[in-house]
Amino acid sequence: FIFFLSYSRVQKIKSYDTFILIVISLLFFSCSSEKAKSVVFGFLPILTWLPSYPLKQYLFGDIVSGISTGVMQLPQGLAYAMLAAVPPVFGLYSSFYPVLLYTFFGTSKHISIGTFAVISLMIGGVAVREAPDSMFAVNGTNASQVVDFEARDARRVEVVVALTTLVGIIQLVLGLLRFGFLAIYLTEPLVRGFTTAAAVHVSVSQIKYLLGVHTARFNGPLSVVYSLDAVFRNIASTNVVTLIIGLVCTVFLYIIKDLNERFKKKLPIPIPGEIIVVIVSTGISYGMVMSENYGVEVVGKIPTGLLPPKIPDFSVFPNLFPDAFAISVVGFSIAISLAKTFALKHGYSVDGNQELIALGLCNFMSSFFHTFVVTASMSRSLVQESTGGHTEIAGLLASILVLLVVVAIGFVFQPLPTTVLAAIIMVNLLGMFKQLKDIPALWRTSKIELAIWLVSFFASVLLGLDYGLVVAMGFAILTVIYRTQCPKNALLGQIPDTGLYFDVDEYEEAEECSGIKIFQSNTSIYFANSDLYVSALKAKTGIDPAKLLAGRKSQIKYAKRDNGERKAVNHCSSVKKNAVMDHVYTNGQMNENHTESDSEDDFFLQRLTPIHTIILDFTPVNFIDSVGAKCIKSVSQQLLFPKKTLEDRLVRSGLIH
Repeated sequence: FIFFLSYSRVQKIKSYDTFILIVISLLFFSCSSEKAKSVVFGFLPILTWLPSYPLKQYLFGDIVSGISTGVMQLPQGLAYAMLAAVPPVFGLYSSFYPVLLYTFFGTSKHISIGTFAVISLMIGGVAVREAPDSMFAVNGTNASQVVDFEARDARRVEVVVALTTLVGIIQLVLGLLRFGFLAIYLTEPLVRGFTTAAAVHVSVSQIKYLLGVHTARFNGPLSVVYSLDAVFRNIASTNVVTLIIGLVCTVFLYIIKDLNERFKKKLPIPIPGEIIVVIVSTGISYGMVMSENYGVEVVGKIPTGLLPPKIPDFSVFPNLFPDAFAISVVGFSIAISLAKTFALKHGYSVDGNQELIALGLCNFMSSFFHTFVVTASMSRSLVQESTGGHTEIAGLLASILVLLVVVAIGFVFQPLPTTVLAAIIMVNLLGMFKQLKDIPALWRTSKIELAIWLVSFFASVLLGLDYGLVVAMGFAILTVIYRTQCPKNALLGQIPDTGLYFDVDEYEEAEECSGIKIFQSNTSIYFANSDLYVSALKAKTGIDPAKLLAGRKSQIKYAKRDNGERKAVNHCSSVKKNAVMDHVYTNGQMNENHTESDSEDDFFLQRLTPIHTIILDFTPVNFIDSVGAKCIKSVSQQLLFPKKTLEDRLVRSGLIH
């Protein structure tokens, strides 16, 4: 109510419009006290655990975890802002506001919200596309390569902030509509292949900072190829001092990361290698005036304090919507997968819909304070959990630490070489590159999931992260269709002296019952695969109703002809009206049928096949639509089953309605 009233005053809405907004607000919140309490506690999870927060048990662990995470969040915020194509200070803003808000709205106790490499790279691609260097050439041409960097960065910040606002709106709306299940369509092989491809993009984008060369930033299909080509074309202009600093920092960070991994059980807290590198390299750069004496590129101006809030530029929303939707889904998928992992480990639950709402509020509300899109960070979440973090208080303390740096000592990092930030980014990507080990594992377990992983990886590398994600999701959906079109079909046999039935092709002890075929297909039967089901049934049982029908007609034709010939020869002999002696050969033996009243079906089956019963095992079948039911009914009639029995059983079992 207060929000609507304030908004109406700011926007100078007419009185009747304000009245309508008030009425809608009151109607929306009119409910019982218990329902209102449930809604409030669900919307603000902090109210459920903060009143009973055990200070003696949790506070010390949360303080240590918060400081450790905050120390790690500072350099990562500066570094990932480079990926987002905005000045580094905006990474610090993004490491404060959203983390603070998540404390109140989030349900995970261990994930660290903030900047993340994959999301930052996707944001940077949008910023470069909407505000390329060519738009800010001083003389309006590309020939001089003189760019107004201040105007370019200002425009890119506007684009990124608008994108963040739109992402927040999309996530918030999806959360309110209970679309928390959306992440299930981003299957794990797809996400891991996608993030590995993102690691390739990030690494390639940081090579120029490690070498100290100046190249344009490319976006879209084959951007990786274009970026590598630009770097190699300008490799002769490599700044040796920049390269040495970058390599030394990379080696040092790798060693520290390895030590933290090996001795994580013995170390009370991880060694803060990143902040050590930032402090030392900043001091050396400041003391040696590397920017002026050696041409080393540095972070540059970092304003002290926080910027006042500003309304985003809504005019660019139409151009940003497809990118915003992709970023919102990917960001939520990463956050909820980490949240569920830690929740399972520590024995609590997370609400997917509330997490979507929390991320939406973090991005939407923070965007008014010049932040870019955030999600959970894998590396920081592991640090927060391993250093004793118990609740969201750890994230709150980490954000306060970032705030102190922004307000008090942000200017200290102005001499920081950008090659150090590039080293931090690349070392943090090692975990993503380890996902390449998924390939041999998936080869042994599931070829289809391996195909999803590879398509997601190569499509994202070659086409870019946005188009690559669309292609990967489309391919994943096609694999679902493929699974229904090409299910596993089997004939079941009985394990002797048991009531167990297994695939006779996979289990040597499984034996088929004489004269009986038990057919099983592990898929539902519907319009898209009903014909394939019938074809598999014919192939597995070796019985083709069409051939049997043709054979039946042929047998009846010859039987009538033989009967006619015998009657012509023996027309004088005395026979009973309906008696006839037929000699039928079955399995090489002669049987006598003494009455013509025996059905033609029995005569037909005995003559053409030794199988007298076919059982359709519907244990794996979840549903059958009308087309599938008609198809099975038609086959059952052709196989001489009773016309109504099968359909009645399907109705009684609930498989069809």
